[in-house]
Amino acid sequence: MLNLYFFFSFFFWFIIFFIFIFSNHIRLLSYFNLLLLFLINLIIICCINKSIIWYQIIIYYNKFSFLNISYILGFDSLSIFLVFLCCFLLALCALLSWQLRYKIAFFHFFLFICFWLLLNIFLSLDLFIFYICFEAIVIPMFYLIGIWGSRARKIYAAYQFFIYTLLGSVFILTCILFIYLNKGSSTFDFYINSFFFEKRYFYFFICFFLGFSIKVPIVPFHIWLPEAHVEAPTVGSVILAGILLKLGIYAMFRLLLPFNFINLDLIFLILMIAFIGFFYASLVAFIQIDIKKIIAYSSIAHMNFSLLGLFSYTIIGTFGAFIMMFGHAITSAALFFGIGILYDRYKTRLIFYYSSLVSLMPIFSILYFIFIIANFGFPGTFNFVGEFLILLGGLNLSSTFISLCTIPMVLTLVYSLFLYNRLFFGPFSLNFIRFYNDCTRLEFLILIILFIIIIIFGLFPQILLEFNQINLIKWQYLI
Repeated sequence: MLNLYFFFSFFFWFIIFFIFIFSNHIRLLSYFNLLLLFLINLIIICCINKSIIWYQIIIYYNKFSFLNISYILGFDSLSIFLVFLCCFLLALCALLSWQLRYKIAFFHFFLFICFWLLLNIFLSLDLFIFYICFEAIVIPMFYLIGIWGSRARKIYAAYQFFIYTLLGSVFILTCILFIYLNKGSSTFDFYINSFFFEKRYFYFFICFFLGFSIKVPIVPFHIWLPEAHVEAPTVGSVILAGILLKLGIYAMFRLLLPFNFINLDLIFLILMIAFIGFFYASLVAFIQIDIKKIIAYSSIAHMNFSLLGLFSYTIIGTFGAFIMMFGHAITSAALFFGIGILYDRYKTRLIFYYSSLVSLMPIFSILYFIFIIANFGFPGTFNFVGEFLILLGGLNLSSTFISLCTIPMVLTLVYSLFLYNRLFFGPFSLNFIRFYNDCTRLEFLILIILFIIIIIFGLFPQILLEFNQINLIKWQYLI
């Protein structure tokens, strides 16, 4: 089944590459490819054995073996859900890009490169292959921002994104080289089951955390994210918020959770860093006048909040971080899709330009209200489950610390409602009288799909938890 991923990916984009002159065929083939992979993912999820605690299908390519660095692929319940998320969001991006008018072939080519690298990140079982793809994902995103960005500052944002992530890769590569040179292998299984001295575990933990935290991102390494979001096209923002921000959390799930015997003082320091990032991002979102920057800082806050659950080292907190990772991906993607709809009509993202949209776009205003309340964790939505479990898991550490975490949560509520109120209510602006229209059929289809997912998983989160319960417990206590 896993071989079908690679066959269909190469086959359809091979056709796309040679018929790039016919733009309509490119869109159709690209979307059909992603839709087909999405259906294959759905079949695998239905056939997955929830009682197996390790990778269920492992494919080993001997021909790629070099210096004992093997191209090994496999999946468990966490990785297959993340690949499912990639296929789903990229399929929506391909659907949204139907209105693209220039360099269509290159756009879908970079979309394919993103998918292919993400597929290798989530399915790779070798540290070197994981590292190469983990860092190479910057390249297609660099071009997506630099070519299809909206303003002249997009080149600066693309280089800033590239430099920040390159800085973090130095720490990760140092650890992987040390493990390989000392143990002679770089596979995940060998790394987890190998023994190192306590001081070396400490250095591994610090370097891996610094490298992965730039992708999260934590404060003060967060500067690249608001710039990249503002300058990126809508598709780029969806990929950034929905998938790329999850890479750091996913890597910590895989490589840092086994270090459950690290000094508690270090864990407390990480929790404080995550809390400061959560509070700072929620506070800074208040003073932003660009709608995309408000949602970008909201993403920073939610990802730092996920770290609180991940490093609480409790089963409930780990479940919360896992749910938060998926909930934020869907919610932030929906918010950025909505911002893209407004930008396509009015060519601005400045919040003071908008007012009283509820009179002109009633369908859009209803759907966007659901996404706004999901962003601050309203009961019955996807994010609420993750936030509740993170807070519940954190109570085992310190009730005082968790009480402080409610402050940025209230700030998230306030600036989310302020954003919605400023966009959709208030005095009527003459700028909207000259040109306006509600959601098109394509836009409505994308938004209603995201709306249904947010509500279904908000009411029935056990759909995700029952598939990953054994694996999350395994990572929690693995030594």
